[in-house]
Amino acid sequence: MGKAVLGVLVALLAHGVAAAQDISRAESWGAVATPASGPVRIIGSTGLGCIAGAVELPDDGPGWQSVRVSRNRHWGHPAMVGWVQAFAGRAQAQGFPDLWIGDLSQPRGGPMTFGHASHQAGIDADIWLDLNPKPRVAAAQRETIPEVSLVLPDGSGVDPARFTDRHAALIRLAAEMPGLDRLLVNPAIKQELCRRHAGQAWLRRVRPWRGHDSHMHIRLPCPSDQPECRGIAPPPPGDGCDATLAWWFTEEARRPPPRRSGPRPVMPAACAGVLSAR
Repeated sequence: MGKAVLGVLVALLAHGVAAAQDISRAESWGAVATPASGPVRIIGSTGLGCIAGAVELPDDGPGWQSVRVSRNRHWGHPAMVGWVQAFAGRAQAQGFPDLWIGDLSQPRGGPMTFGHASHQAGIDADIWLDLNPKPRVAAAQRETIPEVSLVLPDGSGVDPARFTDRHAALIRLAAEMPGLDRLLVNPAIKQELCRRHAGQAWLRRVRPWRGHDSHMHIRLPCPSDQPECRGIAPPPPGDGCDATLAWWFTEEARRPPPRRSGPRPVMPAACAGVLSAR
């Protein structure tokens, strides 16, 4: 084989290796159907990270039924899966119907092709705020269940025909659960909770964020045995019913500037090993 041909082959092989290691591509993470074996290891943050040794939330159990199971996004750190199970059981004991459980993370975490910018490290979970009675149905029948917003179309407040004391009680139950870092809901839902419960300590953990008008987003802190996990600062003191909440209803917040184009964020280098592990 001539040196020129050999050089071309080496270049092509090198290009293939580089492409295989492009760990910033969401398609690469979404294509992996199983978790990386070995001990649990969170690398990076919920917005730019991955997880090895993830465990799967069962399709259903006491107090919950997972939805959109075909997405294969019900994986997480054992603490996250355990938290969801414990919360669903506690909600059931207080008379709530089965909870629809939305996305956690992909089998190895990482970015998703649609739906979330976070949920990458196995410590996030979406729990729908649908309090209608739910008969037990097969997972295949839960693929197209519609999400129903509890917020008025203009975002100015909750829909009084849909948001009830029971929704507030479920959110409070979650906010008071041990092991929680924070709970994200639509600003209009946070505003309504402040109207009803201002000054109560549990409101500190309930934070406003865009979207989240039909579900609450649960986030756990980085587990103490995960030194490579990168968390964020805890919620500030107080109930959050202040100027920081009022900002969400300003024109600045309602019409955020478009994201600037540029290179994709760089994933932690150690995530390459998680993505490629057998």
